[in-house]
Amino acid sequence: MTDDQLFLRSKVIIEPLVDRFFAWPYTLAPVQAAMNLANLQVPLLESYLQSPQVHVAASNNPDLRGGYFINIAEERADEVRDLLAAIKRDRADMLRFAEAIAAGQELLRANATGFDLTPLYPKLPPELGGLVELAYDTDNQAQIRFLEPLVYKSGVYQDSRQSVQLSLETGIERPFILSTPRLPSPDVLELGLPFRHEGLEELFKSRVRPTTLDHLREALELDDTQAKQLSGLLTHSSSQAEDRHIEAGGRIRYFGHACLVLQTPEAAVVTDPFISADSSAGDRYTLDDLPDRIDLVLITHGHQDHIVLETLMQLRGRVGAFVLPRSSRGNLADPSMALMLKAQGFPVIEVDDFDEVEFPGGRITATPFLGEHCDLDIRAKSTYWAELAGKKIFIGADSSGIEPQLYRYIKEHLGTADLAFLGMECDGAPLTWLYQALLTIPVTKKMSSSRKLSGSNADQAAAIMTELGAKEAYVYAMGEEPWLGHVMATTYTEDTYQIKQIAEFLTWCKGRGIKAGHLYGQQEWRW
Repeated sequence: MTDDQLFLRSKVIIEPLVDRFFAWPYTLAPVQAAMNLANLQVPLLESYLQSPQVHVAASNNPDLRGGYFINIAEERADEVRDLLAAIKRDRADMLRFAEAIAAGQELLRANATGFDLTPLYPKLPPELGGLVELAYDTDNQAQIRFLEPLVYKSGVYQDSRQSVQLSLETGIERPFILSTPRLPSPDVLELGLPFRHEGLEELFKSRVRPTTLDHLREALELDDTQAKQLSGLLTHSSSQAEDRHIEAGGRIRYFGHACLVLQTPEAAVVTDPFISADSSAGDRYTLDDLPDRIDLVLITHGHQDHIVLETLMQLRGRVGAFVLPRSSRGNLADPSMALMLKAQGFPVIEVDDFDEVEFPGGRITATPFLGEHCDLDIRAKSTYWAELAGKKIFIGADSSGIEPQLYRYIKEHLGTADLAFLGMECDGAPLTWLYQALLTIPVTKKMSSSRKLSGSNADQAAAIMTELGAKEAYVYAMGEEPWLGHVMATTYTEDTYQIKQIAEFLTWCKGRGIKAGHLYGQQEWRW
């Protein structure tokens, strides 16, 4: 078998890990990773060790779905204890860096009163030296600005924290990614490699181009046991869909959640790739349905369900460029996704509002994104306007219609959209659910609950459509699809507020002759 031409099996899943926790921007970008490690992950491990049975019971309680509980059986508590000890030993510099951030912010709160900030630099914790700038805004509010490119060059960023687990999709929902670390398992191939390792790119290219076990063994630096495990993840036949390319016109396919694949015979563009590996399901497009070559991957924002490393890593080597919204450069809540992906070996293009990126036969324009980030100063978020094969498509992601006039400007600048894709998770999680680890001043539950990760409700979605004048409107599934429960941890019924709001919006569209739909599973548009 070592010389046979082999493909990676369709149902292979990848879990990219950082200190055994699932990788997403706030566990990967160094400043935010330090804060999450110190203020969320270490306390979470300590809490589990105090009462493993409580964590396991809570993890399996439907009413507590998406809560911060570790779903690891009590008999493996010693492994969790070893993980915690290793983190405290090996990541001591990161933990001190997180403490230094809190101390630096307290220094500013106590001493930055509108006067010269220069005397405060010597008083900063030494861990911040050379990696931050102190600055006022025009209202004399002081802040620490992180020199993020330098932090990637410092000891705070350690790609030795990274590893990858490979296994076969079982159909059983994986534990929630934001809370449960991944321990070793006999049926999982462990690769202690950084994400940028060239061997990983070689492995994932074998989804579309055959290779040999010998080649992959050398590329991935495997021992005999690992090579044997890898052989079980390979197959002699390709499972790629025959209709993954088109010969004429244009096509859009909905791959689930916020993922669209826009195609012409000459080009392909993918938005927010979060794609199932399970080709046996039959009710959704999977990795097998992707075109062999992708010109652009568009990322709308940095939430864990939109920049999904387990999918992105499998596309590296097949993509011309990953298009990412520009961050605010140094804001604690707003890491640069471009820097983060570049550090993992991805080719990136960073865009600001109304920047244009061309591809063969078409053009992408970055457009503004409002709300959905709990009123934090997060600017690394973008909607997109795609033009291909004679159609104009507005890709709205989770942007909110809180200020409808914005969409009037988009229409004036770019014209009338043929199709608009909108997000309507209109009762999202509170501020502290995703951002607690970055807050160095406690907020009240009432305050946190008033600031949510919410997209448009029915009125706001209607306002967007009124201003855009789009001919068709489609609402993304919002974590309703069962295959993404490990990331979304959401549960809806027909009586859920969000579902009722979508129904209200669809009724509004019908009354105005706008073709509309609530997306789920696979759907296709051709022209």
